[in-house]
Order: sequence, then structure tokens, then C-alpha cells
Amino acid sequence: MRAVATPDKNGTPSLDSVSLAIIEQLQEDGRRPYATIGKAVGLSEAAVRQRVQKLLDQGVMQIVAVTDPLTVGFRRQAMVGIDVDGDLDPVADALTAMDEVEYVVVTAGSFDLLIEVVCEDDDHLLETINKRIRTLPGVRSTESFVYLKLRKQTYTWGTR
Repeated sequence: MRAVATPDKNGTPSLDSVSLAIIEQLQEDGRRPYATIGKAVGLSEAAVRQRVQKLLDQGVMQIVAVTDPLTVGFRRQAMVGIDVDGDLDPVADALTAMDEVEYVVVTAGSFDLLIEVVCEDDDHLLETINKRIRTLPGVRSTESFVYLKLRKQTYTWGTR
């Protein structure tokens, strides 16, 4: 079987059109049967199963259940910009270990790091920012952007 994702000259996986089509099928419905995907992309069920496993093994994709934080008891979300003195890695590592932090991005621009936090309520958000994030060694300052309403959230990167 042909490689699912072969690295390009920069080491970035390069996906063929069939792999991209499989990913797109799973982005639409992560529980879609392999036989149904196979019919859509022109492969057997077994070939789709093998390709999906390779894509998972290579870290190209994950199949997960995405929840709406509001429906599972988390009423406050915020983006937090963080300025750091010195090495970013220890701060990024500490933030990555926090349950409330959904993602950590090293950035260029106004902030060194951007994080998204999901909390139960305003008190939980305040505690997370004031007692846990701002007290990390190296954190110089933070700026919080509290979400009032989430208008769009998609996970269709890389196939369109």
C-alpha cells in the first residue's frame, strides 16, 4: 500500500488526495463506517481501516468527541495573551499541564503566548488567571479576552 503521509523536504507530512478525502469524511462524522467511507473514496473497507490507522499512528489526525463546554458545566471561556520574561518553554509547559487550558500557542506579535481557558464560572476563571497563571515564574503580564458568544468553531483544517 502506498504511504499515507510522506514527509516533504521540510519534514511536513504530504497527504495524497485519497487520504485527504478520508480525513474529510471523518471530519463530517467521526463515527462514519469504514465501508461508507470506502464507497465515497473508492477503496475497500479494509484499505480505509489501514489508512485511518496509519493517519492516527503518524499523528496526522485524531478522532475525538468534541463537547460544547456550556452543556457540560463550563460557563466561562477566555483567550489569554501572556507576556513572558526569558525562555518561553517552561511557561508553555506549565500551562500545557493545566486542566483548564485547552491550547497553548507560541506567537509573534503583541503576546509571547496565547492560551484558551475553559472554566466553570467567573470565580474559577479569576482563580485560574490570578492564582495559577500570573504566579508562574517568567510570566510578566496577562491580558484576558472573555468570550461573550461563540459564533463559529470548526475542525476542517487541511482538507478544503
